[in-house]
Amino acid sequence: MADAVRLDALTRTYGSGDGTVTALRDVGLSFPKGTFTAVMGPSGSGKSTLLQCAAGLDRPTSGRVFIDGTDLSALNETRLTEFRRRSTGFVFQAFNLLPSLTAAQNVALPLRLAGRRPEPGAVRRALAQVGLEDRSGSRPGELSGGQQQRVAVARALVTRPAVLFADEPTGALDLTTGRELLALLRELVDSRVDDAIGTVVMVTHDPNVAAYADRVLFLADGREAGELVSPTPGTVAARMTELAAVAC
Repeated sequence: MADAVRLDALTRTYGSGDGTVTALRDVGLSFPKGTFTAVMGPSGSGKSTLLQCAAGLDRPTSGRVFIDGTDLSALNETRLTEFRRRSTGFVFQAFNLLPSLTAAQNVALPLRLAGRRPEPGAVRRALAQVGLEDRSGSRPGELSGGQQQRVAVARALVTRPAVLFADEPTGALDLTTGRELLALLRELVDSRVDDAIGTVVMVTHDPNVAAYADRVLFLADGREAGELVSPTPGTVAARMTELAAVAC
């Protein structure tokens, strides 16, 4: 199975001299196409840094990132921005919708920023994928939190990215709405509707959320710390307890 994302010897440090902080240490991971992967670890383990480097939002200090076969280290800032807009989607804990724009206009925004006119039906199709085709004219203030996050997912899908990255996507949602969103992400991977997306990489701290994934990758102190395939909330929680004990 080909990789949607591959990380080779990834290291990310911040600061210099005695103040240097190493967030990632020689991490090598792959995320096959058509899979849903959760990334977990204790606080400060490097989860969010890994996600940002993998998505091209941050440059590693050393090592390389490949998305759909493209080496991000070979791209200058302009080309990296263009590639990221075309080939990746990102969903944050905060919905990051523009309040003055309708749902449809928010979804179309990545295309507009890239200087592209949305193809006929592209925005409607993205909203239909998340079950909000009938709310295309609503502004964020007229939508529930769960609906706003669904618009954010549609915005990430509209460019038909190779991979969707999600950073604590259920963090601002109640339990029921969070489960609905996770079921949506699971369905996107399983169904590959219109071949729009087939790979999700998600950071979470919640074993119940991680259990929706095909596998869980663990980090500890910026290093790889194993994985679980076909995870359950219980097996994930047990592994997180072990990592927390080691960290203490």
